[in-house]
Amino acid sequence: MRSCNRKKGKGVNCPYSMVVGWGEGWIMDKLCRLHRKMEAKAIDALIVTGSENRRYLSGFTGSAGTLVITETAASLLTDFRYVEQAALEAPDFEIKRYDEPVAAIREALLENKCRRVGFEGDLVTYEQYAKWQKAIEQVEWVAVSGLVEELRMIKEPEEIAEIEKAAAIADAAWSELLPKMVPGASERELALELEFLMRRKGATGLAFDIILAAGPNAALPHAKPGDRLLSRGDLVVMDFGARQGGYCSDMTRTVVIGKACQQTRNLYDIVLKAQLAALDAVAPGKTGQEVDAVARQIITEAGYGEQFGHGLGHGVGLAVHEEPRLSPKGDKVLQPGMVVTVEPGIYVPGFGGVRIEDLVLVTEDGHRVLTHSSKELLELGADQA
Repeated sequence: MRSCNRKKGKGVNCPYSMVVGWGEGWIMDKLCRLHRKMEAKAIDALIVTGSENRRYLSGFTGSAGTLVITETAASLLTDFRYVEQAALEAPDFEIKRYDEPVAAIREALLENKCRRVGFEGDLVTYEQYAKWQKAIEQVEWVAVSGLVEELRMIKEPEEIAEIEKAAAIADAAWSELLPKMVPGASERELALELEFLMRRKGATGLAFDIILAAGPNAALPHAKPGDRLLSRGDLVVMDFGARQGGYCSDMTRTVVIGKACQQTRNLYDIVLKAQLAALDAVAPGKTGQEVDAVARQIITEAGYGEQFGHGLGHGVGLAVHEEPRLSPKGDKVLQPGMVVTVEPGIYVPGFGGVRIEDLVLVTEDGHRVLTHSSKELLELGADQA
């Protein structure tokens, strides 16, 4: 197995730096930080099966594989389909082919004399846990959560670059979609067109299923595009993101078809005011709860507190929803390198909704907005009869 040789430095004090094998690099840094978390949990091995966590730690992008990380070694277990790919993508791991994954995990743990083994308690099914427990009785199984996810919260420059590319793709696609948003176009057609535009501009896929909701449907925060045809006076909420290099973007814009009525303008102005104030509040040292409260107070004082029923935002990375959370319960402190969304909204049943969302990088001296599309209320086709 590959063994940790990460030298102390760059703020990382790896407790396994005296073991020969691993070299320097981003993957090594992550593994050494993970080892410290494992030590704090008193586990001498960690089984990683979650796809985003597996990719983050190893670089492996295949759909089948298990990481076995011990105090002094790291293995990637996979099947025949991915052996060659794994060797290319995860050179810092020993690649082991398996025919039966539980047997391969057992061999790796016993080979390294592991006694207390952690697994992702929030990701592993009870059925899978029962199989491991029955087949590998020699170890004590410990459910842990958040070990890798906590590492993923702070993005490295390479990760931020991919997120920025994904955000730029979404920005460009939205700009090209606007002329197609005319009365008579359906939600479903426009969502399909938006996906096509993002893919044509280089997205490897969608970050999540597109939300594109018009008229009364816009009052549903997670509405699915349907057969409704856009009509004059409709508010249209579009929430979407691209996936690039494994990383996600996330943005929301709201437009109106034709001229906006006074109620539409009022709702939009309140949400925009809340969004801009919350953006200004994003800075290292703030908790997610504190930033959420800035937007929530503005919307509540305007009389729409009950119509803002979701959190202000969330972390974005390999997954489109990850820590930290900007919400009334968001207790994590923002740190430089975190990427979060800021997305207040107001939803009025029977009328429609407004949501405005930007992707934001927390920096040493504040923040940098990664979404560059205009937030002016666009009245599409207002000058047409």
